[in-house]
Amino acid sequence: MLEGSAVQARCAVTGEKPGIGSSVAADNSSVEAGAVPLIGHSPAMAAVKSVASIVAQKRCTIMILGETGTGKEVLARHIHAQSSRAHKPFVPVDCSAICDSLFESELFGHVRGAFTGAVRDALGFVRAADGGTLFLDEIGELSLPLQAKLLRLIQEQIVVPVGDVRAHRVDVRIIAATHRDLSAMVRAGTFRQDLYFRLNVVVLNLPPLRQRREDIIPLAEHFLAAQSALYGEPLRRLSPQAAEALLAYPWPGNVRELANVMEHAHVLSRDTIIQLADLPPRFHRPATEEPTASELSLVDLERRAIAEALRRTNYCKAAASRLLGINVQRLNRRMAKLHIEPR
Repeated sequence: MLEGSAVQARCAVTGEKPGIGSSVAADNSSVEAGAVPLIGHSPAMAAVKSVASIVAQKRCTIMILGETGTGKEVLARHIHAQSSRAHKPFVPVDCSAICDSLFESELFGHVRGAFTGAVRDALGFVRAADGGTLFLDEIGELSLPLQAKLLRLIQEQIVVPVGDVRAHRVDVRIIAATHRDLSAMVRAGTFRQDLYFRLNVVVLNLPPLRQRREDIIPLAEHFLAAQSALYGEPLRRLSPQAAEALLAYPWPGNVRELANVMEHAHVLSRDTIIQLADLPPRFHRPATEEPTASELSLVDLERRAIAEALRRTNYCKAAASRLLGINVQRLNRRMAKLHIEPR
């Protein structure tokens, strides 16, 4: 699914049209089939599923709130798959991964010659999502000028590509997501109040994993099954000790961290039973044990490195991630974990 998203993004930016057998087609067909699991039977997730099933059939904008790693894009895909737009594109856009100077052309498209390097017309993400769903992740990272353009899109359902004077009508359903407090940003003047109210028609709050512990084991089993299918290997099961360790862990990285832990355990396990020793070292430490001095100093060094990379790149996350040698998604996760706020 990640591969499909990447091809979708490339086609949106370059104006390429995906072939019948492309990853985009595969991504859309999986959505059409409703193959977007929303796993969890806890009361908190049951409430989210109930509201999601109702709003899926409507046209209104949706705001998904939740900590980093809680599965906001999975929920957005689930809503799209349950809607009448399921056979149309689902286009995800990470608002934190694209610099302001490029974002307008990537979102709204451009015409040939609009700027240096624009050698052909490009549809942009919005027109690529025509008839379907546009998912704007980390919408709190948008600059105020881009917020104004997005507001016009929501109100009028039209886009004007960069370098063009013609308006193009589109039919897109917008789902936005953020881990930030947008109401506080409105009060601080960094997020438009009119856009906030436009996006805030229906709000879905995804609970952190620590507040839905009933879902930890079902999610872990789902991720283990996915790893077994990926490698064509027998299904792994959790030992009682490993399951107990998963339930006792606070999960600061939420569902994404759990997925990574299960991949780690599957790769290192020697048989079909996941033992406690197969889990990462942090699961072997007693809950009351404090981090060592060396670990604390490493955290401090990482915080300094990220802060310096952001400073050198004028707080462009895409450029900072390249400087650090990591992808933007990992940079976002580390910034959230280390409490480093974007400028």
